[in-house]
Amino acid sequence: MEAQVTAASASKRPWSPNPDADDVVKGIHAMLHPRNIVLVGATDKPGNYAERIWNNLVKYGYAGGLYPINARRETIWGVPCYKDFAGLPEQPDHVLVLVPARFAVQVIRDAAAAGARSATIVTSGFSELQDEESQRLAVELQQAVRETGLAVTGPNCLGNLSAGEKLFTNIDDRVVTMEQGSVAVAGQSGAIVMAIRQALEDRGVGVGYMVTTGNEAGLETPDLMRYFAADPSIRVIVVYLEGVRNTKAFRDACKAARAASKPVIALKLGASEGGRAAAMAHTGALAGSIETFDAIATREGVIRARGLDELIETTECFVHAAVPKGNRLAAVTLSGGKRGLLIDAFYSAGLNFAPLGKHASTELARMLGPGSIVGNPLDAGFAAVVDPSVYMKSIKLMVDDPDIDVVIVDAELPKAPHELRERNLRIVDEMASRATKPVIYISAMSIGFTEFTKTLRKSLPHLAVMQGMDRAVTAIKSLLDYAKLRKEVPDIVASSKPSARAVLERTLKAASGAALDEVASKKLLKAYGIPISREGVAQTAAEAAKIARSIGFPVVAKVVSAEILHKSDIGGVVLDLNSAAEVKKAFGDITARVRKLKHKPKLDGILIAQQVKADLELVVGTSLDAEMGPVVLFGTGGIDIELMKDVALAGAPLDAAEARALIGRTKAGVKMRGYRGKPALHEASAVKALVGLSNLMADAGDRIASIDINPFLINARTGVAVDALIVLNNAAARRAAGH
Repeated sequence: MEAQVTAASASKRPWSPNPDADDVVKGIHAMLHPRNIVLVGATDKPGNYAERIWNNLVKYGYAGGLYPINARRETIWGVPCYKDFAGLPEQPDHVLVLVPARFAVQVIRDAAAAGARSATIVTSGFSELQDEESQRLAVELQQAVRETGLAVTGPNCLGNLSAGEKLFTNIDDRVVTMEQGSVAVAGQSGAIVMAIRQALEDRGVGVGYMVTTGNEAGLETPDLMRYFAADPSIRVIVVYLEGVRNTKAFRDACKAARAASKPVIALKLGASEGGRAAAMAHTGALAGSIETFDAIATREGVIRARGLDELIETTECFVHAAVPKGNRLAAVTLSGGKRGLLIDAFYSAGLNFAPLGKHASTELARMLGPGSIVGNPLDAGFAAVVDPSVYMKSIKLMVDDPDIDVVIVDAELPKAPHELRERNLRIVDEMASRATKPVIYISAMSIGFTEFTKTLRKSLPHLAVMQGMDRAVTAIKSLLDYAKLRKEVPDIVASSKPSARAVLERTLKAASGAALDEVASKKLLKAYGIPISREGVAQTAAEAAKIARSIGFPVVAKVVSAEILHKSDIGGVVLDLNSAAEVKKAFGDITARVRKLKHKPKLDGILIAQQVKADLELVVGTSLDAEMGPVVLFGTGGIDIELMKDVALAGAPLDAAEARALIGRTKAGVKMRGYRGKPALHEASAVKALVGLSNLMADAGDRIASIDINPFLINARTGVAVDALIVLNNAAARRAAGH
């Protein structure tokens, strides 16, 4: 098992980016490993941010130059104070901007002109405020950062930590252990990032870097993620995200971390209405922003924590537990009740305990004695009363068992010295150091760590120590899921034909409303290879009967209007029409219902379509998320779609393999592959539809808000789209057309 990087080993040989690294990575390195630090706006007013940051830099022993600037002071904090950058004894490197917002932009320009490479703008009063002056300053600051090329965090942030450099440009006055740990933390909220660092430190997890990004006028969280992915001292990247501004940059950063085998553990705000802007279609309503984030980010190797406690447990797990080779779990406990809790908790998460190998089972049976139950999880409590060595021998048998991938021990760390428990922990830590599998201690409940507990925990670098059964199970499941991911995910590009793209451009150019009607929607879908039912549009009852006869009975009649989004809600769909007379009557009934509607929608005709016999109704769709871009949806369709919510999401574009994987994540997918002896359904048609939709959204850019195919009917021989709704992003379409 790999232990954390020690401060001694890391500080002797500080990492440097490859000479070919891009300017962003080099700039971040300059910020976290500066030759000197300049505090612009230095003041010794008690409690001021400048004084608190200065005190931290001195207290923790930053070895580079420290230079305060204040034009009205000769000395401050017992050292010389400089009037400007020109008076400094050496060229500035990293600049802390602590002046009021109205002066900050000029400080950035002056710092760059003086040769500085990076800056942190602690000052607030920019885009976080809504007044005109603050918004203007925010624009000017972004322009200055862009033009100077400085690596800048902030404004409105609380500073950073680079433990290997003893650098703490932060206002936090809690004690910090300057240890080059294997975790890097970054995010927009200074308070939350600081709380994460403190909680990890309390658990004995060293934080090598902590960066608060604030309003992100310059560097954004994905930039830091890419830097951490390249730094060999970092094993786990923790981020707090209020939003994803640049989807490509975020996905590229995730790919870099994944290629380096570094999990990204994210706390993400976002069950927001912004992700449901396309709610005119079922897909838009079902694919909220946080679900879309999960669909796309998980594919890239991101583990989203549902809260701070879960984030801490998951980080603890990934720091101290190697990625396992499989999902075969084993556990040892000293309590029958705890054994039951373990079984329930892991079973509820979809995880099970594996049969023990033959050697382990035989030895355990011999140790426990006649009549004893050798199970997994193993309750060694009764036998350990008779022979205390049984407990440790049981753990060793599981650690050595080649049929087990993860060993779990139900126990908590002692709060005070306890010779037997301390000795046992050190023995198991030694076992884990030689093992090829993770060994994880789980406390059924959270316990407070005393100073003794913290010290003891830090002396056990090869053991993950988890608190709270449910959070521990969630973290272990994340570890197992991460182990199954491919190290690298190839970039998938749209594979549509030129003829399809031509139809797309003509269709969007001709569109005028908020959505395409069913006929126009299906014509576009067909161009992208999505199977469509045989059909025709009628303007009269006689024409409807003629179309029905050419298709063959039974048929279905449906209203055609771009202004009626959900046809069945207004009685605009009539099924099971088996004769010309029934078709004519349906034509008249639907027309009459439309004319009675209060908003008087435009009626473009009645669609007469082949009625396909279906063994299963599916929904296939896409939606353009405000943060994460296009997402593809698949699941159980029909009129109960919102009630069932049997859907899964994946980022677009996707290929056939990813489409099949998406299908397999739903109950509909289980049914399609032959459920309880029933014949398998035509999965290839659903795969074709998903890939076609994916290509269509990729080609459309941001001009289509969502596409809803519900239902997509499937049987053993074929699958076809019998209804479709394409909702347009009209503002984007108008921009593309030059209007």
